[in-house]
Amino acid sequence: MDDPGSRPATIEDVAKLAGVSIATVSRALRSPEKVAESTRKKVTAAIARTGYTANAMAQNLRMQRSQMVLVLASAIADPNFAGILTGLEKAANDRGYGVLIGNTEGTTGLEQNYLRFLSTGMADGLILLTGHIPVAGEPQTPLTALPPIVATERPVDRGDISYVGVDDVASAKMATEYLISLGHRRIVFISGGPADVRSDLRHSGYQKGLMESAVSLRDWRLEGDGSAESGRAAVERLFIKDDLPTAFFCFNDNTAIGVISALQMRGYRVPTDFSVLGFDDIPFANNFTPGLTTIRQPRQHIGEKAMSLLLDRLANRTLSVQTHLLHGDLIVRESCAGVRKDR
Repeated sequence: MDDPGSRPATIEDVAKLAGVSIATVSRALRSPEKVAESTRKKVTAAIARTGYTANAMAQNLRMQRSQMVLVLASAIADPNFAGILTGLEKAANDRGYGVLIGNTEGTTGLEQNYLRFLSTGMADGLILLTGHIPVAGEPQTPLTALPPIVATERPVDRGDISYVGVDDVASAKMATEYLISLGHRRIVFISGGPADVRSDLRHSGYQKGLMESAVSLRDWRLEGDGSAESGRAAVERLFIKDDLPTAFFCFNDNTAIGVISALQMRGYRVPTDFSVLGFDDIPFANNFTPGLTTIRQPRQHIGEKAMSLLLDRLANRTLSVQTHLLHGDLIVRESCAGVRKDR
């Protein structure tokens, strides 16, 4: 180009610099998933060099597309969030989308704010990690008032929203079977609370593991809330009743860490005296003493799959409701061992 700074850049300028046709540039902007990655990179570089970005944004507005997706979470401090977000952003960036993050802190007011934001058309789609349609505690928002949605991490209790997450039932069953294989016959499940659907799913997997055992085992559940403090409180309740298990299967790693801390405070050794197994494999799980045996969620893969499913829906390639449950891995560390002979 003779003097690219003397006039606004055009799509012809981008095509010439990228060495592709005008139609290819247009396709890269409208449907980036349909363009080869190498070509997409050439077009993106040419847009940056020519300053055509503003024009591309105007085109998106004419198409009523923002090329943005809103990720709505109830707690971005959740140890699982960062891994899922990495996958969400990777899949979005690969297809020319950006990601906006909304942290609701579980409050109705913030959810209402994000609903108003969505009504302006600033996001083409919504990834839900909250486990419910906004707004919490209010009559359910009609789906017709919202952009396309995919839920992840927590399934939404309705059949018209696609979901991507770990297979809680199968993973919890595998964890229970592992404890049984170590000789444990008194296994208590510390739940995540009655309001968390994942807790019920993991308890269901725990029950399946018990039922398929060769011996009759007690279905033993204590209510928690997913915090380390609830794990410590569960241990105290058991000691007050003098009704002790040989193994603890915890709703999540935070609960398991609380259980181990409470046992150690009482002078017990894990896993010599008690075995403890968690769920999630948060980063701290391998830096705790003893290293926590747990179920690892494929967090990045979950995020990538959820975003791909949403963007496919936006591109009208996949319109049906889908559920994708991904395999969890048993990560064996030092917090579980065979049951003591005197127990």
